[in-house]
Amino acid sequence: MKSAVSSSLLNSKIFLLNPIPLSRFISLKSVFLPNFSTRSIANHTPNLPSSSTSTSARRSISSMASSFNPELARVPSALPLPAPPLTKFNIGLCQLSVTADKMRNISHAKDAIEDAASKGAKLVLLPEIWNSPYSNDSFPVYAEDIDAGGDHSPSTAMLSEASKRLKITIIGGSIPEKFGDRLYNTCCVFGSDGELKAKHRKIHLFDIDIPGKITFMESKTLTAGETPTIVDTDVGRIGIGICYDIRFQELAMIYAARGAHLLCYPGAFNMTTGPLHWELLQRARATDNQLYVATCSPARDSGAGYTAWGHSTLVGPFGEVLATTEHEEDIIIAEIDYSILDQRRTSLPLNKQRRGDLYQLVDVERLNSK
Repeated sequence: MKSAVSSSLLNSKIFLLNPIPLSRFISLKSVFLPNFSTRSIANHTPNLPSSSTSTSARRSISSMASSFNPELARVPSALPLPAPPLTKFNIGLCQLSVTADKMRNISHAKDAIEDAASKGAKLVLLPEIWNSPYSNDSFPVYAEDIDAGGDHSPSTAMLSEASKRLKITIIGGSIPEKFGDRLYNTCCVFGSDGELKAKHRKIHLFDIDIPGKITFMESKTLTAGETPTIVDTDVGRIGIGICYDIRFQELAMIYAARGAHLLCYPGAFNMTTGPLHWELLQRARATDNQLYVATCSPARDSGAGYTAWGHSTLVGPFGEVLATTEHEEDIIIAEIDYSILDQRRTSLPLNKQRRGDLYQLVDVERLNSK
């Protein structure tokens, strides 16, 4: 891995640590916002107070927050947001149809990447399991030896060639990976030089049972990954998750504390949880951590054994839906503007208001690497 902050070479687990005595525990209650239209939120600019009022308010916030030890809420302390290589760029989300023909899937993904690049995308995101049907029976058959590369991994060979030729960064969705006697659900990140920058193995496996709706157990064939993955690219610092990983806010919080500008989640939510949770979780991860979140799903195939919800989306740091699509094949091109991150974090200074005297999030990997 070429990124100084890429973390796929170390073993770690993530957990919340609260060393405070039980008598000082607090109860966290859910707070629900009114049902605003996402479009109205995206287009809404609040009235700001005068300069003198704003300065006074910020001094008051800073004074009050300092007694709460906000810097102790992240262990180790959160890293500052790094200056990105560029402030504005276009991202392409390629919502692809997936068939049982692997070579067709690879060729189809290549065409979509080229299409997105021709429309100005500097970063392209593919769906979860885009080279294979999504099933436990298919994973072993379509799995590739990514480390061996070449003919052993035609999917990643295509991604490497395309990223170098087009001079773009590719978040390669995910494919089944064969590693020894194990199988993983793996996302590969390729830089504009065609080199593999990072490899994320899905940390939280999709094992669910909703009676009368859907039952799926990835753990029947797949092994869970063991490391968070964050990588410096030509388009900023990006944290990677795959589908079910988005449900675990601790992972997103750790990425934010490591200075991520953007979180990318290739995912294939289903027809049961998709309508209820897909957009909700994206907006929550973006809002809580004040950064961008991009997702990419396969297109919906009602005749497949597993039917994806679709609705690939880009969400801004205020929880606003910036771009989305329906369930058919589509390519979304949308602008990301990192200058907004500082604006949002200044208006809502959450990092200065955390209660380090009451709770802590421990990044075990960073802690152990000191």
